[in-house]
Amino acid sequence: MSAGPSKPPAEKAGALGPALVRIDKWLWFARFGKTRSVAQKLIERGQVTINGAKVRKSGSPVRIGDQVAVVLGPVKRSVTVRDLGARRGSADEAKLLYDEPQPMEKLTSENAALPLYKPMLVRERGAGRPTKKDRRDLAKEFGDRWGEKG
Repeated sequence: MSAGPSKPPAEKAGALGPALVRIDKWLWFARFGKTRSVAQKLIERGQVTINGAKVRKSGSPVRIGDQVAVVLGPVKRSVTVRDLGARRGSADEAKLLYDEPQPMEKLTSENAALPLYKPMLVRERGAGRPTKKDRRDLAKEFGDRWGEKG
């Protein structure tokens, strides 16, 4: 019985590690996102480019030497991939994964990215617990516990 035809790998892995890594993993390794799902959100929202092209999928490969630009809130960071990494390490290890030839670029309010998280509701100090009416008003405005508009 012969084995079926297998797809040749896009790039062969070297003795030191793979020749490419998924962009969401690399962003997580390099600490541009606290979790991989945050890195995936950055990609889905169009806030990540590789070599000037907007990244469409989390599984897009990144290689050593690629130029990666990430918009994080009011700041745009442009870096050159120096290493791919094998795991998420300390912040010092993460800085070894890229070179940042240019300082962070401050963006205007219309070019800045929206926050990834919903802002937390804060009540005035001394206001006490919300009343039933307060809770109903909040549910009308922000939705109930399950995120549904009421």
